Amino acid sequence: MPLRHAGVVHPAALAPAVLLEACSETRTRRSGPGGQHRNKTETAVVLLHRPTGVSAEASERRSQAENRAVAIARLRLKLAIEHRTPAGPEPSELWKSRCRGQALVVSASHDDFPALIAEALNQLVAGGVAMPRVAATLGVTTTQLLKLFQRSPQAWTALNRLRAEAGMPRLR
Repeated sequence: MPLRHAGVVHPAALAPAVLLEACSETRTRRSGPGGQHRNKTETAVVLLHRPTGVSAEASERRSQAENRAVAIARLRLKLAIEHRTPAGPEPSELWKSRCRGQALVVSASHDDFPALIAEALNQLVAGGVAMPRVAATLGVTTTQLLKLFQRSPQAWTALNRLRAEAGMPRLR
């Protein structure tokens, strides 16, 4: 159920394998803890999403496969925060599937989280950062919408940046 409005799928909503097809991957060495294995092999992974120019990397694990998985997760969240697509007139099927009444049920570590952040940010940009109006459009309470952003420091910072650009005070 990818986030799709006006025929456009937000890259944060793509499955990891599909997202990787649109990325350039660079493997390299990074310094730091991890012992001899880390310092002699290229386990760090840097992903560049070619269509948007957004990149993310991971180097803290000793395994290249583990670093790739972490880099994909970081890239999806970064895409959700930095890349905007058109907002639809109603919530996506993914959003609706995560709603229980007016509550939004998702963990920040779940694969759906970046797509939900992307959809909420798309709606906020389209709606002039009016939280109550956007929350109503998405079928959740304003508190639930705020709690979605509070689950991720990067998402919370992005929300406050949007508010500042609109001349609104920061949320604490």
